[in-house]
Amino acid sequence: MKLLLLLFSLLLFTSCIPLRIAPNIKEEKLIVAKKFKRSLPRKHSYVFEDPKDADEFYNFINTKYVLNHENVEYNVPILINGYEYFLSFHEVEIQTKTINLVPIMIDAGLESKGISPLLEEHQFSRTGNWYIVLTVSDSKLNDCLDPEYGDREVVINYLKKERLEYLATTNYFDALFRK
Repeated sequence: MKLLLLLFSLLLFTSCIPLRIAPNIKEEKLIVAKKFKRSLPRKHSYVFEDPKDADEFYNFINTKYVLNHENVEYNVPILINGYEYFLSFHEVEIQTKTINLVPIMIDAGLESKGISPLLEEHQFSRTGNWYIVLTVSDSKLNDCLDPEYGDREVVINYLKKERLEYLATTNYFDALFRK
């Protein structure tokens, strides 16, 4: 019994308790944007993990569609099979948060002896993942990624090509010339 209690206390004191875990998206995910992050619109979206630096996708879209830094994030006109659609994107960070029990217990012991805490910055840990969330509308403001939208697969294939082009391109002027 003592061994079991000792093992349990050892696991408790050396563990971390996750409060929030950032999703691991291998390629892409189709999800309602509001379910992915509460601050986003209630539209179906195409989400993928962004391994590049901040504002890289912004620069990619700005350069590829020659927008001159005007209305780059919202309602960018794109042509798919001769029809005009409007692409909007959001760069979103979702952090993995954990509580580290060992520093909390050490600081609690120090505080009970009248010593100021030493490990406050290690009590919680955060690591962030960045994601690109794309939404597409047509000229009638219909959600083009909605499962009931007629040309949904065509739009998804276009977004897959955009994602692959973005991830493969280092000089965004190359994207301008491929257009």
